[in-house]
Amino acid sequence: MSKLLRTFIAVPVPRQVLVVRDMLISTINPKSGKIRWVAKGNLHLTLRFLGPTPEESLDNINDLLTKELSTCDPLELQIAGTGCFPKPERPRILWLGIEGQVAELQGLVQRINSGLESLGFPPEEREYHPHLTLARIKYPQKRTPAIQNFLNTTYEPISLQVNRLQFISSELFPNGPVYTILGTHFFHVSA
Repeated sequence: MSKLLRTFIAVPVPRQVLVVRDMLISTINPKSGKIRWVAKGNLHLTLRFLGPTPEESLDNINDLLTKELSTCDPLELQIAGTGCFPKPERPRILWLGIEGQVAELQGLVQRINSGLESLGFPPEEREYHPHLTLARIKYPQKRTPAIQNFLNTTYEPISLQVNRLQFISSELFPNGPVYTILGTHFFHVSA
C-alpha cells in the first residue's frame, strides 16, 4: 500500500514578514482568547493545499510544476494589510494581505489546479484568494479573541518577488507541523 504524505504548494516569503508577525502578535492581549500563531519557519504563501498525496504522485507533481513555471515570468507582489476569515466577530484565520500582480498569480494557480486535476486530484472547491496565514483560532473557547487592534494595525508593505515555488510535505506533531521540501521550482527568466 502506498504511503500518503500531507502536501501543499507554496511561495516562500521574505524574512521581513517575521518582524511584522512579532509586531502584530503584540497587538492582541493573550488573555483575550486562545490563538495559535504560525511558527516563524512555517510562514509561506499557500497556492494549493493538496492534503493526502500518494508517494508515487510526487514526481508527477514536481514535473507539472517545472512545466508550468518554464513559461511563467516572475511576479511582483506586496504583502500589505491585515484581515481575518470568516468575520471579525468570530475569526478563525488571521492573515496578511497580498497585492500587486494578483490576477497573474490567480491565473498560475488555475493552471496548476488544472494540471493537478489531470493527475487525479479533485478540483479546488473555493476560488483562490491569496493571503498569508499568521494565526488560527479554534472554537469552542471561553471567549472570542479581541482582534480589532490586529485589524487596525498598519505596517510598511513588504515586497514579495515571486521567482520560485516549493512543493512541501507537512507532518503534524503536537507542537505543530514539520515541513519537508519535496521540490523547488523556478520561474522562467527572460534573457
